[in-house]
Amino acid sequence: MAKAFLKSIEDRRTYYGISKEAVVSDERIQEIIEHAVKHTPSSFNSQSARVVVLLGENHDKLWSLTKETLRKMVPAEKFAPTEEKMNAFGSGYGTVLFFEDQKVIEGLQETFAAYADNFPIWSHHSSGMLQLVIWTALENEGFGASLQHYNPLIDEEVKQEWNVPESWNLIAQMPFGKPAAVPGEKEFQPLEDRVKIFK
Repeated sequence: MAKAFLKSIEDRRTYYGISKEAVVSDERIQEIIEHAVKHTPSSFNSQSARVVVLLGENHDKLWSLTKETLRKMVPAEKFAPTEEKMNAFGSGYGTVLFFEDQKVIEGLQETFAAYADNFPIWSHHSSGMLQLVIWTALENEGFGASLQHYNPLIDEEVKQEWNVPESWNLIAQMPFGKPAAVPGEKEFQPLEDRVKIFK
């Protein structure tokens, strides 16, 4: 079991080349997401993570919306690479949007004032763990995914388009789909420079 878990972590990669071809059912995707949200740890068991899954036309709409938002900011003569990237994300099967509910975090700050400054940091720790769990779980099913951060540029439009509560703060976007290209070779820094063990 430990080897299977570690192998899954090792196999998880960033896939930019993805397609709309279905790998598993939408019901299976929902099952994976709900299981991850339920069982990924959070500080003080706050359960502050919130997730929106966009499939089909909703997925397409997100990356069209993001592209048009960026078009207003990037000079026209330099926009082609940005447009290509947005089209690549849009060519996938779906997108997972990761949020943290600020109402929950503010409640913890009031209840445990001594740790008030830490709760936003711990919230991001929890979100990072959830992102890794979902990313790895989707890859185990045969999807490829990447992690993107177009927040806060698209926050307000996302909230309006999908009726997202105001207290939900967008943290990251994870487009996923059937792998259509192999990731490049991954380089690793020497572990002796990164890990110290004292016995």
